Amino acid sequence: MKRIYFLVPDIETTHFIVDELRIKGIEDRHIHVLAKRDTPLEDMPEASVFEKTDFIPAMERGAALGATTGLLAGLVGLRVAGFAIAGGPVLGILFFGATIGTIASGLAGLQIGNTKVKKYEEAIENGELLVMVDIAKDRIDEISKVIVKHHTNVGFEGIEPIIPPLF
Repeated sequence: MKRIYFLVPDIETTHFIVDELRIKGIEDRHIHVLAKRDTPLEDMPEASVFEKTDFIPAMERGAALGATTGLLAGLVGLRVAGFAIAGGPVLGILFFGATIGTIASGLAGLQIGNTKVKKYEEAIENGELLVMVDIAKDRIDEISKVIVKHHTNVGFEGIEPIIPPLF
């Protein structure tokens, strides 16, 4: 799956785009509309906390850092203990470090705006809407061409890989 971005100038055009995406078989759970606070989106799928914040990227960084720290702590513990023990405690400390790092970083990421959406912040504050669509790689050209062809005032903003949900 990939995520494609469209910057849309107004809410009416966004309604048309969301309807076209639905007609093309894209489910609402794969469409995310991000607008200025207090903009009534009516029946359009609003971007969730996962699209608005850095929660998932922060969790990934926290897992990596926590696992590395846990591994180093386990190895230091082995060295200090002065005797060889089975790898179970080291793996346990590694897992514990990864878990704590993931939780702590995820919570911190909830407080930070999504860095990938940050470049659209000014446009969104000026009344434009950001439409993010998660689709299969082989449908990117089809969907982007349909949207840009039918709505010449809509800007195709690019493609990025998305992270599969953790739940």
